[in-house]
This record gives sequence, structure tokens and C-alpha cells, in this order.
Amino acid sequence: MKTILHISKYYYPDLGGIETVAMYLAEGMSEYRNAVICFATDGMYSEEDIRGVTVYRVPVNFSFMSQDVALSYRKVLKQVLKQEKPDAVHVHCPNPFVYPLVCSCIEKETKLVLHWHSDILSKGLMYYLVKPFETAILRRADVIISTSPNYIPDSKPLQRYIDKVRIAQNGIISERFYLMEGDEEKVREIRERYKGKKIIFTCGRHIPYKGLDNLIKADACIKSDCVILIGGKGPIDGELKQIPHSDRVKFLGRLLNDTLRQHLYAADIFAFPSNTKAEAFGIALAEAMFCRCAAVSCRLEGSGVNWVSVDGETGIVVPLNDINAFAEAIDTLAADDNLRKQYAEAARKRIEENFTREKAVAVMNSIYKELFK
Repeated sequence: MKTILHISKYYYPDLGGIETVAMYLAEGMSEYRNAVICFATDGMYSEEDIRGVTVYRVPVNFSFMSQDVALSYRKVLKQVLKQEKPDAVHVHCPNPFVYPLVCSCIEKETKLVLHWHSDILSKGLMYYLVKPFETAILRRADVIISTSPNYIPDSKPLQRYIDKVRIAQNGIISERFYLMEGDEEKVREIRERYKGKKIIFTCGRHIPYKGLDNLIKADACIKSDCVILIGGKGPIDGELKQIPHSDRVKFLGRLLNDTLRQHLYAADIFAFPSNTKAEAFGIALAEAMFCRCAAVSCRLEGSGVNWVSVDGETGIVVPLNDINAFAEAIDTLAADDNLRKQYAEAARKRIEENFTREKAVAVMNSIYKELFK
């Protein structure tokens, strides 16, 4: 049995978008033995078995320009490579700290797969420092994974290596978003709380590229009788809470998975106003669509968002940063129950057919079969 060593910044139970992908690939690619090396969040080195995956955690010493630095990483990586003898190393990018370590430590015959979740979007000193290492690891790679066809044309680092690029979509963990026992009652309670008004819902980390300021500003232009519910927290909470035009904008704070799922099923429209390609795919959008939310999103060149939700099929896509158009799209869906339900059913079908964990693992398995051939 061949072995794959996944290199991710973090790993379960520390979960973000990239960490979720690393987890379901390591657990789902059962034709191979899988191991993971990642940063530790508790400052301690550890080795543990998590659902059949060996996970090595390396303590972080400090951070530099938002990049974690672990002084013992090279030593641990060499030990893990010697112990696991991987046939392939699968690096989840961006993670520029590990690029020179991987290039210098892996054997020539070891296959190198780069999972290109996003370019390094900072173009300041950080990118100037790491660009030579990025170029070196791209040159060394056997395969580069893009999470959507949309991302490739606008990614400058990938242009010289197009012949190595394969597409493997991200997938949602769908069992988290099926209705559970007691959910229907909670969904009714949420709808009754807002007295039958149309519910516009969004959820995510409150950071600038999520475009939540534009959604809140759109409140002044939305004519429908509705409420705008904003889940999540983040560093710009204070700024966002200064913007609302009316009291129909409600901040819900961080939502646990059950509460998130119940709000998605209660919602009439999912607003997804992300406005830069830092939103490389839109997993929260895919989760909402699975819960039969018609979506309003922005046209984002070089992002997979418009691959996930298709204009005029699963929702409405509006010009970037056009607050009036965003409000008009919400009004259109709020006023037309038949159109909204049509988009909602198409949204569920699109995610089931294309963007589940099972679909994503199947595509990655086919890429590895080609690689090892």
C-alpha cells in the first residue's frame, strides 16, 4: 500500500476550510496509507492516531507576517519522512514556511502534489521574500491541484506550470447539513421569531474580503419586508456594527453547527457578498445551497465562487461591489416565491452532484491513479 504524507498548516480538531479538505482527503483516500504533519496550537510536539490517520504536530515558536514559524520543523519533517517513507507528499498551499523544507528534504523519487487553495495574495515584503521558494516548489511539483477551473487563468504563479495543473473541487461534509431530529421545530421557531418576514442570512468570519459592509449598506436599498441575519464573528465586528441603516440587521454572533444548519433551513435567501479572490471557492456558499438556499453573490474573476453558484440557475450573480444591484437581486428573490424555490432546488442538486466530500475524494483518487501510473 502506498503512503501519502499530507502537509497542512493545521489539522482536526483545528478546522478551517483548508484543514477540512486535508481531513476528508486523509480519511477518505483509503486506497492509501495517510499521515499528516501540521503545526501544533498548544506549543507541544505530539503524535496521535485520529480515525486511522497518523498526525504529527510541530510546536510553533513565533509568527512572522501572519506566518507560523516552527524552528524544529525541518528536524521533525526529516524524521517523519524517514519513518513514513511516503510515495507522495501532498502540500496544502499557501504555506510558504514549508516550501524550502519540502524541496530540500524529500527524495527525488517522491511525488510532490501541491493543493493550490489560493495564491499568496499579499504583494508586499512577505511575497517578495517567499517568491523564490514558491517558484522552486512549483517547479519541483509533479501535480498542482486547482480547486476550480475559474482560479487558473487569473493565478500568475500557475501560468508557467499549466501543464501540471489538474482540477479537484472542494466538497462539503453533507451529513452535517441534513435535517436532524428536532430541527424542523427549531426552524419554525426562527421563522416565527421574525414574524414571517423574509430571512436574508449570511455567516462567516468577519474580515474585510467577506464584503459584509456592502450587505449591510444594501439594507438601505432593499424594499422587501425582511430581516438580515449575520452569523459569525471577527476582527471587524465593531466597524460592521456601526453601519446598519435600520434595526432589521441582526448580528447573531458565532453559531454552533446545529444552530447554523437550522438558520440555513430557515433562511429564504443566502447572501454571499465576498468581494475579492481571497474567497477562492466559497464552501459556506456550497453549504447554504445544499440547505436549499437561493443565493445572491458577486461576480468574482479568478475565484471558484461563480463555479459553485451559477447565475440564473442556482441564484443571482451581481456586479462586484454594486450595492444597488445586490439589493435588487434580494428584492427579486424575496418577491417571487416560485423563482426562489426553483433556484433553491437547483442549488441543492448542484451541490449533491458536484461538491460533496465524496465527489471530491473520487476526483482526487483518479488524479493519484494517474500520478502513480
